[in-house]
Amino acid sequence: MKFFGAHVSASGGVFNAPLNAMNIGAKAFALFTKNQRQWSAKALDNKTIDLWFKNLEKSKIEAKHILPHNSYLINLGHPDIEAREKSLDSFIDEVQRCEILALDKLNFHPGSHLRKISEEECLDNIAKCMNITLDKTNGVKLVLENTAGQGSNLGFKFEHLAYIIDKIEDKSRVGVCIDTCHMFTAGYDIRTKEAYEKSWNDFENIVGFKYLSGMHINDSKPELGSRVDRHDSLGEGKIGWDAFKFIANDPRMEDIPLVLETIDESIWVKEIEALYSLIK
Repeated sequence: MKFFGAHVSASGGVFNAPLNAMNIGAKAFALFTKNQRQWSAKALDNKTIDLWFKNLEKSKIEAKHILPHNSYLINLGHPDIEAREKSLDSFIDEVQRCEILALDKLNFHPGSHLRKISEEECLDNIAKCMNITLDKTNGVKLVLENTAGQGSNLGFKFEHLAYIIDKIEDKSRVGVCIDTCHMFTAGYDIRTKEAYEKSWNDFENIVGFKYLSGMHINDSKPELGSRVDRHDSLGEGKIGWDAFKFIANDPRMEDIPLVLETIDESIWVKEIEALYSLIK
């Protein structure tokens, strides 16, 4: 079974996110557990936690179909050790917030070398930070998101993801989220059945479907291989509907959160309905 949804607002408190997901007909959702553009946030209080579980039960969405996203400020690959440690502290705090909310995943962008260190050193930094985080936390899987490769961001090659995973000590607590826009603009074509199968076969051979823990379902404003991260509404961008039809009918994407991050939230209800209508 497929579980489509969207990255919904948690404005006013994380407990609002399940209700916002329910209101758009989502069977999965993503959220920020704190302000994504601030380093620190006040601790989750008992009232917030109680309302979260109450609303989550009301939504009937299971924790395994929720894909929380960490702060955009965090860079686990940062070349500067003090800046990297600041990111690591914030990252650990985010994982601990997931623990409190009984969420079993945290999705994050791997990191950036800022053109000051090599790709390999940056990837090593990311893996080291992940291992430290896993040692200090429990039960939450760290889900690496592929990137478009914009700027100095790593993770746009499947080989980057595989390199990091290879260095993780507890591989039961590492996963991958594939963003379709990022995949496409990084150079992996999914527009035709032949191209789709080739790109996903590459993923299987380099990373492995056993690590696929969620997806971001987005069309792309930029062209294939442009290394630019700009999402579009489904069917309105350069990817087109066929790719999303392939995903809707691909048994390899069963029982994981498939989350819209498209640009017009006013049509998320229609986009979710359209994705379900594609299933044969």
